[in-house]
Amino acid sequence: MSSSDRIELSIDPGTWNPMDEDMVSMDPIEFHSEEESESYKNRMDSYQRKTGLTEAVQTGTGQLNGIPVAIGIMDFQFMGGSMGSVVGEKITRLVEHIYI
Repeated sequence: MSSSDRIELSIDPGTWNPMDEDMVSMDPIEFHSEEESESYKNRMDSYQRKTGLTEAVQTGTGQLNGIPVAIGIMDFQFMGGSMGSVVGEKITRLVEHIYI
């Protein structure tokens, strides 16, 4: 199940407000694994096209049975739900949104 499907099933209709959708991973050191035939940037581009997501997690706020909630949902279809710097930052911002 995709993260979008999970959100649709979990959050009350019309209440989902995504956070930080424009955040994307950068590749400042031009990472290239010997096992991989393509660059990290190309892999990211491929998964972004395949899933329609910019990263492996979707974060946001909404309501669950009328109760305000903030949730983060990983998407295994995006590089196996790998946690890079942007995923960590999005989760941190979600937690800070709750407590700040």
